Amino acid sequence: MKRIIIDTDPGVDDSMAILLAFNSPELKIEGLTTIFGNTGTTITTQNALRLVELAGHPEVPVARGAEKPLLRPFTGEGWRVHGRNGLGEVEFPAPQGQPDPRRAAQFIVDTVMANPGEITLVPVGPLTNIALAAMLEPRIVGLVKEVVLMGGAAGVPGNVSAVAEANVHNDPEAASIVFHAGWPVTMVGLDVTQQTIMSPAYLDALKQDGGQLTSFIRAIVQHYLQFHLDQGVPGIYVNDSSAIAYLIDPTLFTTRHLFVDVEYQSRYHVGQTVADWRGRRGQAPNCHVCLGVDSERFLAIYRQRLIGAS
Repeated sequence: MKRIIIDTDPGVDDSMAILLAFNSPELKIEGLTTIFGNTGTTITTQNALRLVELAGHPEVPVARGAEKPLLRPFTGEGWRVHGRNGLGEVEFPAPQGQPDPRRAAQFIVDTVMANPGEITLVPVGPLTNIALAAMLEPRIVGLVKEVVLMGGAAGVPGNVSAVAEANVHNDPEAASIVFHAGWPVTMVGLDVTQQTIMSPAYLDALKQDGGQLTSFIRAIVQHYLQFHLDQGVPGIYVNDSSAIAYLIDPTLFTTRHLFVDVEYQSRYHVGQTVADWRGRRGQAPNCHVCLGVDSERFLAIYRQRLIGAS
């Protein structure tokens, strides 16, 4: 069983990923840490509290994280994709729980230091909290088991600019710190997340075959689905859940070990994850880059886990 902290900005796809993680026996969630991204941190924290309660695990701590990037204003427009409340504009009662008294970076540091070599960090939003934790206590770099992140694009176009993926673009300086910290990093980026599509028929089947969790997903996904359909996608790309799928079964993916840098100075290329495909930089590889995925098997696992939990 892999012990994980999910750093998250829920978010429709974050919610789908978190529910997958809670219903996968391979994983034990030690906490959720929240970040700006799809909406502001106030909303993402409330949504994270809702999710632990919905999943039947209100004991799992939720720690509120950074409100903005390290060096920039937050200018993201993720709400256009996820709705202003992050949950597709569907209204839900307020959660019963309260956030952990520690902020996210301190929670990450405390958990890693108390469990050396045991904790995998799973950031599926901007990487600010992860960078702050590494700066707050540099020793965690040698004590984290691995970092499996959803973000970046090595060989495909970006989704917020010609070259940049949204999570990295939202705080490129933080992303640079995380990629170059020295811990094991796996990048589950657009190269694979856009290879897997949940069609409207697939999403309908989730609701018909499931219960409370799948009904929740089908309700919040409508806004997200319409955004994708308007962009010409025949369903929704499976972003954050792809990182969870990698943790459940890495054999779903093909990877390549590469040196990856993050551009944070260029006016036009900020947030680009630059993979050194031919070793021209002369730098040792620092990242396992996911490049292929068995989408059919992945979608079967997702459906089985969520329907089985309902």
